[in-house]
Amino acid sequence: MKVSKNLLFVIIAALIAAFFIFDLQQYLTLDALKLQQDGIESYRSAHPGMAVLIYGLIYIAVTGLSLPGATVLTLAGGAVFGLFWGTLIVSFASTIGATLAFLAARFLFRDAVKARFGARLQAIDAGVHRDGWLYLFTLRLVPVFPFFVINLAMGLTSINTKTFYWVSQVGMLAGTLVYVNAGTQLGQLQSLSGILSPGLLGSFALLGIFPLLANKIVDAIKANKIYANWSKPKHFDNNIIVIGAGSGGLVTAYIAAAVKAKVTLIEKHKMGGDCLNTGCVPSKALIRSAKWLSQLNRFQEFGIKKASAEFDFADVMERVQTVIKTVEPHDSIARYTELGVDVINGEAKIISPWEVQVNTDDGVKTLTTRSIVIAAGARPLLPPISGIDNINPLTSDTIWNLRELPKRLLVLGGGPIGSELAQSFARLGSQVTVVEMLPRLLFREDLEVSEAVATKFRLEGIDLRLGHTAKEFIIENGEKILIAEHQGATVKLPFDQVLVALGRVANVKGYGVEELGISLSPNKTIDTNVFQETNYPNIYACGDVAGPYQFTHVAAHQAWYAAVNGLFGQFKKFHTDYSVIPWATFTDPEVARVGLNELDAKAQGIAYEVSTYGIDELDRAITDGEAHGFVKVLTQPGKDKILGVTIVGEHAGDLLAEFVLAMKHGIGLNKILGTIHIYPTLAEANKYVAGVWKRKHAPQGLLSLVEKFHAWRRG
Repeated sequence: MKVSKNLLFVIIAALIAAFFIFDLQQYLTLDALKLQQDGIESYRSAHPGMAVLIYGLIYIAVTGLSLPGATVLTLAGGAVFGLFWGTLIVSFASTIGATLAFLAARFLFRDAVKARFGARLQAIDAGVHRDGWLYLFTLRLVPVFPFFVINLAMGLTSINTKTFYWVSQVGMLAGTLVYVNAGTQLGQLQSLSGILSPGLLGSFALLGIFPLLANKIVDAIKANKIYANWSKPKHFDNNIIVIGAGSGGLVTAYIAAAVKAKVTLIEKHKMGGDCLNTGCVPSKALIRSAKWLSQLNRFQEFGIKKASAEFDFADVMERVQTVIKTVEPHDSIARYTELGVDVINGEAKIISPWEVQVNTDDGVKTLTTRSIVIAAGARPLLPPISGIDNINPLTSDTIWNLRELPKRLLVLGGGPIGSELAQSFARLGSQVTVVEMLPRLLFREDLEVSEAVATKFRLEGIDLRLGHTAKEFIIENGEKILIAEHQGATVKLPFDQVLVALGRVANVKGYGVEELGISLSPNKTIDTNVFQETNYPNIYACGDVAGPYQFTHVAAHQAWYAAVNGLFGQFKKFHTDYSVIPWATFTDPEVARVGLNELDAKAQGIAYEVSTYGIDELDRAITDGEAHGFVKVLTQPGKDKILGVTIVGEHAGDLLAEFVLAMKHGIGLNKILGTIHIYPTLAEANKYVAGVWKRKHAPQGLLSLVEKFHAWRRG
């Protein structure tokens, strides 16, 4: 492939060079065309078929090589073949040539551009995939944009070749007609600038805007079609109604109230959603208690002769509930009512695009609204494994009801939720077995990340059954057993309780989504566009129910766009920005990441360099007895631009914040290296990894000269 690319590049370069070396451009001027017009017309009269072929090939060659002269050739088409045939020949020849230039640019340069600007190009490709034909059509209709630049630029995107061809064919037709028609009056032309008057250019500009207006009209038609069966109220009780009071719903309501909109927030269960009641808050509270016990067991490392602790698992779980109650006021009805939100505890159902019915203890009421935001969250996935209904499985929602520590806990799933809870229960005294069908834990992370966590788990006595596929749950002689398959063999794994941690599924049923025909994505989440809109332009969705990320902080991030677009979208809409998304898994060691890791970069074909700093060398980590883990940074080859960061170690999630800020605002490793970090802190690791990058890119030639300078100074 590399050889063929090089060969094609050499051939194209040679042809372009020959064009200028032999001054072939002299034959593609207006004066030259006028001088040769009689001779060309005579040849065309004698050999009409050959004239078309030669002319077409020359035109294709000039446009395919992006050479100057296409304008004169178009005039020649009108002068020699007339308006109809000239337009027809030029239309096909120019489109074929443009497509060849497009394909050459894609073949020669797209991989290199993708390697250098992968993340940025990915965002451009997403836009091209959605509206590429429209952008190309607009550019083709406005002659002020050089067509050869459009050909080459489009080759660097992911636009389909067939789409490029037909849009170019149609889009260039208007300009082709103008120039071919001018060519029929060749004798009266004094210069190329006379072809396009300011008025004609203005007409083309308006024509170029037409597709954009047409797109708006199409959107309006689609909206009218989807709203056709519904009667829109003349007056509205609310500007916005929010369904679900988890992270996404709370932030949406908060923003709406802050800009003085009339907003109603409906929650059928508990304020705060999963994060407060069954997710982030309780799991981190449990992790903290379990970690304290694990540190106590290391007393000799800290110079302590004797230390022990007595505890009751029920007390630990009660502490979890105490933590929830302490955080609860932040998300409470009282707080949001004070902020100006009308909070209703009840079950919502969307009965029209502008109406929500609420079933409460006081009866049923119907509210009208201009916009609706669905923030209904997700629930744990229960797989269709034979016998699962007979063993009363625990999930991340129900495990908080436990008050007796399971002696043998089986955790089904080695992702973030399963890993966090498996380690916590092991530290509290359970015999924990983790069953994961993939060959490693945390499979979205790089291999050394998974290995670091797995090594710690094994040291703490967790039985890791990787590459094991759960087949059936049975009860044999009163004992619960999982039948699993590993490398073709059947394995029996006895347990007392099983925690199913295989991910979460969006809540899309029971509140009108099906009845209204709100579209779902292939992942069975509510399908939203870049504005968080559903197929109903006034109904939005955010958080776990919409995806693609199921993180509390992403739900809050999406909620801003849903709220602002829902309230002000008729004037200005904002695209949801997913350019910098961080996350963390709160195992020990903690794992935090933002941007690309090596798995992602390789999968997307993005070139990168790696700089790694081992936290075991960090003074503060050594003094704290936490000298393990690493900071790993991916950068653009030869540059300090950060593509992604993975941190494994104590407080990894906190340390990551500096890199999230850096990536969001385009700050490179050089500036991180030049920033003072307090000594001794774990945050120094961020500076030291920047130092690792700097040493790799030290200017060796300059340093050699400086060394000689210093030697000369010593005499």
